[in-house]
Amino acid sequence: MVKRYDVTGIGNAIVDVIHPANDEFLLEHKIAKGVMSLIDEHRAAQLIAGVANGKESSGGSAANTMAGLASFGAKGHFIGKVKDDRLGQSFAEDLKTNGIDFETAMAKGGPATACCVIAVTPDGQRSMSTYLGACRELSPGDIGSEAIADAEILYIEGYLWDAEASKDALRMAMANAKQAGTKIAFTLSDPFCVGRFREEFLHLMKEDVGILFANEEEIKALYEVDDFDDALQAARAWHGIAAITRSEKGCVIAADNGEVHVLDAEKVDKVIDTTGAGDQFAAGFLFGHAQKKNLRDCGRLGAIAAAEIISHYGARPENSLRALAAGAELD
Repeated sequence: MVKRYDVTGIGNAIVDVIHPANDEFLLEHKIAKGVMSLIDEHRAAQLIAGVANGKESSGGSAANTMAGLASFGAKGHFIGKVKDDRLGQSFAEDLKTNGIDFETAMAKGGPATACCVIAVTPDGQRSMSTYLGACRELSPGDIGSEAIADAEILYIEGYLWDAEASKDALRMAMANAKQAGTKIAFTLSDPFCVGRFREEFLHLMKEDVGILFANEEEIKALYEVDDFDDALQAARAWHGIAAITRSEKGCVIAADNGEVHVLDAEKVDKVIDTTGAGDQFAAGFLFGHAQKKNLRDCGRLGAIAAAEIISHYGARPENSLRALAAGAELD
């Protein structure tokens, strides 16, 4: 049976506001350079007012991946929670503009829509001020089983595991996926996230997940090793497909059938901003997998998408990933 969606993604629904800045701007607004800081709703409102000319887009890790998938020409659906406020409407409209279905009911009360103000300085450093707001309110009632059953792949963002209601929602989504024969992909999201929920993530991998995305530090944290090769051997012993990114060293794809592919990073003229590189790698890989490409080509598509995103500011493709993929030598 042909399914309606290539991928249904579930993640934190965050409006990214990207603002080119200088060090004086960071000092003026008391923004710590080069790191991500969590802020409250009042501080978020102040910063949003201070970057009135910033570029708004529907962000969050999984939403960025869904935008990349759309750029490849995939059909996607996103599940995430926003409030019915200006930023929430902006989030929904941006997904719609990108060709991504979004039907999660907006909250009428409670915290404001989540946002992340990203100040990018000329040296390429990203200084992020993140207000999580309504995205942490995702609950089982927001999980539409139709969009999951009608997808080739369900893609889940590890950041969501921080809230109990979200955990319940993700467990329900995975149960729906397994019942419908939908493959489950999961991204570890962050080494600190792995540190908090390592045992739970390992359990998910044992029982539910078939495709795992991680960067080098995340996979080492997952298996509690200091050496990448040790982490890779542990990943090879797992029953699924592990897609591991290594920045300028490229990526490694390992599967339980013994396949291992070591791929170089795609060449770029200049690295401008690494925001969303991992998210777009996942987009390329998932697109390839949904199209029944071999694992090597899935990795190549991921590398192509990551290279495009680090060549400019922002976490969304500025050039057609479908066109870039068409010019690549794939099997």
